[in-house]
Amino acid sequence: MAGKHDTFRIALMLKAKGAYGRDIIAGVCDYVRSTRLTWDLLLDEDFRSRPQSIRTWTGDGVIADFDDPELVSLLAGGPLPVVGVGGSYQKASDYPPGVPYVATDNMRLVELAFGHLIEMGLPRFALYSSPPSPSNRWAREREAAFRRCVEADGMQAEIFSGLPTFALDWEPMLDHLIEWLRTLPKPVGIIAVTDARARQILQACIMDGIAVPEEVAIMGIDDDPLLRMLTRIPISSVTQGTRKMGCQAASILHRKLVGAPVPKQPVLVPPEGINAQASTRHQPIYDPYVMRARHYIRQFAAQGLKVAQVAEYVGVSRTTLDSHFRQQFGYTVHDEILAFKLQLSRQLLESGELPCAEVARRSGFTTLQYMYAVFRRELGCSPLEYREKQGSHPPGK
Repeated sequence: MAGKHDTFRIALMLKAKGAYGRDIIAGVCDYVRSTRLTWDLLLDEDFRSRPQSIRTWTGDGVIADFDDPELVSLLAGGPLPVVGVGGSYQKASDYPPGVPYVATDNMRLVELAFGHLIEMGLPRFALYSSPPSPSNRWAREREAAFRRCVEADGMQAEIFSGLPTFALDWEPMLDHLIEWLRTLPKPVGIIAVTDARARQILQACIMDGIAVPEEVAIMGIDDDPLLRMLTRIPISSVTQGTRKMGCQAASILHRKLVGAPVPKQPVLVPPEGINAQASTRHQPIYDPYVMRARHYIRQFAAQGLKVAQVAEYVGVSRTTLDSHFRQQFGYTVHDEILAFKLQLSRQLLESGELPCAEVARRSGFTTLQYMYAVFRRELGCSPLEYREKQGSHPPGK
């Protein structure tokens, strides 16, 4: 089948603006490149503005976001070969009848997030969901998965839906979220049903002076690199198997187009794993000065933060703050700032996308030479040698 010179016009009715849809589209492209297929791929903007136009389209097949009820009603039972992608459901009746379906494993997503927070030593847990809507039934599934995880450990599930996210209602939404955060016993680990909702938690914590992750550890779902760039404290997240979902959906559609058998049951794709970042690196700390200082350092260490600025933010002298850090950790505030810069620079080097001079600048090191000296002293190698050990070699290094 893979050797046939097939030419098909395929519509991808997916939300390309987010990591979820983009990665599914990338997975479709992975499958097409791995075969000798010739597919003319039409992206979502060709149809989503006027989805009814699909009824008169003369193409060959569709891969569609079946979390969108409008697309389900338009495409299920229609004449075009269709493969749906979307959330997984506990009840078989929730899947569209007669349509091959590739699903993300909502239960496993939440289990991974919950397990990570347990490993970080959090004693309490909550879920930040979203208001019920026909287009986000997957959020209800993640709520149900969270309840099962928490209640299996003999605890009560704390779930907060919050308000819908609209640009003009950003401040009321954050005020509403802050009110909820204040009611939670601390420390607490919070799973957000998406990275976008996780970012809202972080914004609310920063606005209200809640230390992340000492008081609130935050875990998202999607591992969206763009949203991670928008936050001062990198947010941990579960990486969905969305690229594999796209590849699976394309493979099933190809089989359907050439008359080969297709799966009768939904294909469940597990998550790829956890991308652990600063938002969940929880250590039990009961010293309010240290918690406040570390929260500030995580936000501004990469901007060339000085110890005196941290002490001013906390409201004590540098000597007093250093004394509290030595009692808690055995090292100074300067050491904490330097450790955060080193951690950030290692992550940037491992990504293999930036030259060392840019890594130094983004990590808050005053000069490239200073970063080299710190790497030699702390890791016994240069930044270039560290990058080579990770197998990353960007152009120009």
